[in-house]
Amino acid sequence: MKKYDLVVIGSGAGLMVAEVAMQIGVKCALIEKDKFGGTCLTKGCIPSKMLVYPADLIRESERADRVGVKLSKPRIDWEKIQERMWKQINYTYRIEDNLDKTPDIDVYKGLAEFTGPNTLLVRYENGNTEEIHGDRIVVSAGARSFVPDIDGLEETGYVTYETFFGEKFPKKLWKSVTILGGGIISAEFAHILSAFGVDVTIIARRGLLRHEEPEIRDFVKRQFEKQGIKILANMDLMSVEKTKKGKSVTFKDRESGEISLVESEELFIAMGLRSNSDILKVEKAGIEVDEKGWIVTNDYLETNVPHIYALGDINGKYQFRHKANHEAEVLITNLFGREKRKANYNAVPWTIFTYPQVSHVGLTEAEVKEKGIEYVTAFNYYSEVVGGISRGYSDKSDDNGFVKVIVSKDRKILGVHAVGPHSSMLVQPFVYVMNSNDGTYDVVSESMVIHPSLNELSAWVFEKIDLW
Repeated sequence: MKKYDLVVIGSGAGLMVAEVAMQIGVKCALIEKDKFGGTCLTKGCIPSKMLVYPADLIRESERADRVGVKLSKPRIDWEKIQERMWKQINYTYRIEDNLDKTPDIDVYKGLAEFTGPNTLLVRYENGNTEEIHGDRIVVSAGARSFVPDIDGLEETGYVTYETFFGEKFPKKLWKSVTILGGGIISAEFAHILSAFGVDVTIIARRGLLRHEEPEIRDFVKRQFEKQGIKILANMDLMSVEKTKKGKSVTFKDRESGEISLVESEELFIAMGLRSNSDILKVEKAGIEVDEKGWIVTNDYLETNVPHIYALGDINGKYQFRHKANHEAEVLITNLFGREKRKANYNAVPWTIFTYPQVSHVGLTEAEVKEKGIEYVTAFNYYSEVVGGISRGYSDKSDDNGFVKVIVSKDRKILGVHAVGPHSSMLVQPFVYVMNSNDGTYDVVSESMVIHPSLNELSAWVFEKIDLW
């Protein structure tokens, strides 16, 4: 049995830890069962954005006549779009090739599972196995699509984000698709596919983007419906079956009890994520998981087993690649540095790259109320700044997006939420402010803002705050 100072499971953010280990001479092994680079590179944020931008251009062209530019209906070159997407995904092979040529790390291309606190079995595709030992182990094995137990689902077949960016990628766009789920993945794919001309229906057990502010949820819902996306919320799924035209979904309204059916060419499952901890058989190492199977970690990314650490999606804390990168940097310090460092989840930002774009950092208003914090809110709309007016927004526009801020009575920023063009860039500066010494918005109010620009939208919102 080969023995290592460090074993890393997963080549997403975990690869960052392995790379530093190699540089400082730590005897290291990396285990990866899929493509190298993790979800973000191979089946997540990067390939999806190669589709989001063309979709954004299509939606922008539809509203260009507001500013005096009349454009003909865009022609979609699906071949070129997918060629650009696969080029990004295929960067995985460069990573794998570089690792294979690096003598300072042993790469195991197989499925890892624990056999004890320090031992791992690697299962290869050809059926062979190999057991290795690690003095310290970093688990960065991610998550996978949650697939519900619905009658007829497996026989009918379906697509997930993993298979969409894999063996079930549509070389020719579907005519229609039903998306099950109302979260981030659902919203982004609904935007992409509908912009490309696919007839999209969303069926959600609750509602659309339920973790966002109610004003933003309602705003996105109205825009989706205007774009032709059908949203069926508050529904319980009953069964799925193949039909002559494609696939049908039977569902029941949770309030009225009415049973309905939707038929489409394809079915897309986007109902959240589940932990990969079961595949790893973490119980054999004595690793604690919560009721949903996420590995429990403390502020130092330590599990209950002293020499085993977990980062990224698999610890269930904010499943975004930038969060995983932050954790990797923290863990690098804790494993190889002189002083320990805590992971900071004080201001975790995210953007949903749908249309309109949705961005979020900090607490929602409901969360602030639940904590019993005294607060005030303020809104600023695109139509209230030149950067928005120049794009054709007015107070009569039904797509007039906004920034919402939530601040405490002592002027601290508790949450910032935005919906509309470039909302990711509008929210990002507040991450820095919230992580600063006092976290108040004074530094924003006292700073100059480029004029005219969309930055005024998020900077001037604080002028509307009345603390007295």
